[in-house]
Amino acid sequence: MARRRPSRSKLALRWVGAAVLVLIALSYIHPLTSYRHAQSEVAQRQAAIAGLERDNAELARKLTFAGKSEFVVREARRLGLVRPGEDLFIVKGVGTSEGRPVR
Repeated sequence: MARRRPSRSKLALRWVGAAVLVLIALSYIHPLTSYRHAQSEVAQRQAAIAGLERDNAELARKLTFAGKSEFVVREARRLGLVRPGEDLFIVKGVGTSEGRPVR
């Protein structure tokens, strides 16, 4: 049996169909890249939110501790405040210099 070649109109129709399929495939590239970019941005934002939630929990813990008298006393001592009747002494030059004791 001999095969007949398709007519020119059928061949042109096949090429047009293939071109349409290629154009449809190309039209999906931009939305897919936008979707991927949005996914990565969402992941970054979720990581930032998790970090902020950790910071918020730490600050809440510090806030509950800040209301206690031990915190107030420690911060006052750090600022150099003394209780009535106490004397404040500031000692300078005590420590090490380059790994050797200062004399």
